[in-house]
Amino acid sequence: MTHPRLSRRNLLQAAGAIAATSIALPRAAFAQASWPDRPIRVIVPYAAGQGADVLMRLVGQEVAKTLNQPIVIENRAGAGGNIGAAAVAKSPANGTTFLFGTNATNAANEFLYPSLGFNPAADFDGVAMVGLLPMVFCTTAADLSANGIAELIARAKAKPNTLNVGLPSTTASVVFAQFVKVAQAPLFGVKYKASAQSMTDVLGGQIPLVIDTVTAARPHIASGKLKVLGITSLKASEMLPGVKSVAEQGVPGFDVVAWDALFAPRGTPPEITQKFAQHVQQALQQPELRRKLLETGVEPLYLGPAQLDAFVKDERQKWGATIKAAEIRID
Repeated sequence: MTHPRLSRRNLLQAAGAIAATSIALPRAAFAQASWPDRPIRVIVPYAAGQGADVLMRLVGQEVAKTLNQPIVIENRAGAGGNIGAAAVAKSPANGTTFLFGTNATNAANEFLYPSLGFNPAADFDGVAMVGLLPMVFCTTAADLSANGIAELIARAKAKPNTLNVGLPSTTASVVFAQFVKVAQAPLFGVKYKASAQSMTDVLGGQIPLVIDTVTAARPHIASGKLKVLGITSLKASEMLPGVKSVAEQGVPGFDVVAWDALFAPRGTPPEITQKFAQHVQQALQQPELRRKLLETGVEPLYLGPAQLDAFVKDERQKWGATIKAAEIRID
């Protein structure tokens, strides 16, 4: 068989293609094999000691054991998490810096603030979901005559806008707005700046109801001072045995929870995000870590990069629609 003669240009092009292939493959393999070759920085966009900070430190300690590199937590609080998130968005996409994001930074804040300093839809790649933080409807008022969500809805409809509900966070306000809408329960929301203030008022009888995290409510539930009417996750949680979800009590599909997850600057090599995600998954399978997370009010839940990206896309739509419809604002 005869072969057509190759010109010098064709030979050079062929040689170049072979060289490019031989270089590109080892580089990708090297990046995956060598990462992490230095400490990993995770920016938590909230103050030290707050829920997200405590959670990331617990998870980080476990992940560091198998990654064989320290995970350095850096707190950059301010503007509802926007300052820290913006810092990660502007960081090199090389696997050295990650964001411990939340439903606020990556789903809700763009609908609450006129300017974020970053684009939550375009500036991050999902790494791993860590856990869900359901909210609870609680009461202490003896005259409320409600032992569950169905009775609360009936009482609200009987006396529209007379039952005040303490709302100590943006998440609580979104839970409240969605509940009032889908359950058609005319309750009256009262905003608070912090959980301590709303808890003081509900325990003191100034308001009959409060919506807050399991973490904030649990000590008062354990002491018998607070009664839980329902939890806002789609299904009941092992954190509160015997407590049914709102969805299980006549509001089908109701599912509004806070959540925490790891994100990388957009463009981080997928072999790095996937490897990090696998180590997070391994950590969340450890019984001791799982126990600690449940004690802090977090329902451990792992989602990998692709699953997390799809989840956050849906959450942005859900939170955005509720915030716009209820005209929720940051005071």
